[in-house]
Amino acid sequence: MNTDTVSHTFTFRPARGRNGRPQPPPMPIDLPEGNVPRIARLMALAHHFEGLRQQGTVTDYADLARLGGVTRARITQIMSLLNLAPDIQEDILFLPRTTQGRDPISTRSVLPIAQTIDWKKQRREWKRLQG
Repeated sequence: MNTDTVSHTFTFRPARGRNGRPQPPPMPIDLPEGNVPRIARLMALAHHFEGLRQQGTVTDYADLARLGGVTRARITQIMSLLNLAPDIQEDILFLPRTTQGRDPISTRSVLPIAQTIDWKKQRREWKRLQG
């Protein structure tokens, strides 16, 4: 049996910045512990989707549904979060991270509030939901 050895030499060059100097290693990022609540992620997604619609990147919710691989009904649910009073939207976006167990505020409990047109009623329901 014939065994040949193959060797190859290469030069390793560290990444360089625009000025040609070596870049320092990336600094470790200290991420907060826990997960962003699902309702907060959906709220942010609704704002992102609305931005895409306003820019003309997508024409309607059906486009978003096709791109996301979800139903139009699900997109409508997500987008209904934009009907919440601005202060409630802000509260949702800044909910504390969930470190154990389930999120304290579920999407299912917020969607009925979003269907209420009156922001005063929404605020009352939101306060009740928060406990």
